[in-house]
Amino acid sequence: MFSPSSAQCRTAVSTTFDTASKSYSILLAEDDSELNHRLTSLLNEQGYIVTSRFCGNDTLNAFHNDAFDLVILDVNLPNLDGFELLNVIRARSQTPVVMLTAYGAEEFRIQGLKSGADDYITKPCNFTEVSLRIEAILRRTQMTQQTNSPSQLSDREITLDKQAYTVLINQKPNLEPIPLTPIQFKLLWTLVENANEVLTKPFLYQTVLEKQFSQYDRALDMHLSRIRKRLIAEGMSNDRIQTVHGKGYIFK
Repeated sequence: MFSPSSAQCRTAVSTTFDTASKSYSILLAEDDSELNHRLTSLLNEQGYIVTSRFCGNDTLNAFHNDAFDLVILDVNLPNLDGFELLNVIRARSQTPVVMLTAYGAEEFRIQGLKSGADDYITKPCNFTEVSLRIEAILRRTQMTQQTNSPSQLSDREITLDKQAYTVLINQKPNLEPIPLTPIQFKLLWTLVENANEVLTKPFLYQTVLEKQFSQYDRALDMHLSRIRKRLIAEGMSNDRIQTVHGKGYIFK
């Protein structure tokens, strides 16, 4: 499989396909030329608008210049790696991000989830899985944005704003909203909406992550840990989100 060297930085032309529904835009960053083109072709066939890049600097420029519904980042990119790009994206946007990691690279998956990635895909890729993962993430994002359900949810000191993916902690002196990623927001919303009820991990995997529960998958734990730490640091009581060992989680 041919891959451009780290010194190379090539840009592919964006391709647009008309679809009956909304055409979602995806920024794809992958320095392996063959894999990049195969993923681009796959996503184009699914009706997505794909902007593909081969290095970190070009990916960052594309992100700054255009709006995207989803970003797919390879971990090992020239110039700026996937984690550096993820940090930049999370500093200014809650756009869903999927990380591409090598098979068996668990430490990379954990690092990505800790840094705010919404999901990860292992290489070599199963292209059916790639398509389904992307559909699931975009579906979660759109469900969160729906206006035919309550746009706000409050429980004591916490108020969630579904339109902005933000949380307000009333004890904060300046009352600034706290931004969350779409998947983190949906997880917190589900917990708060079912306050005082233990939600099992299999239920949360199906409801929030939209995939089967696996005891070896730490995605849910990492997302919840990040939410808990962030909100406690901003003034939420540390006993609001509790782990029920052997079962799941509860929002008290």
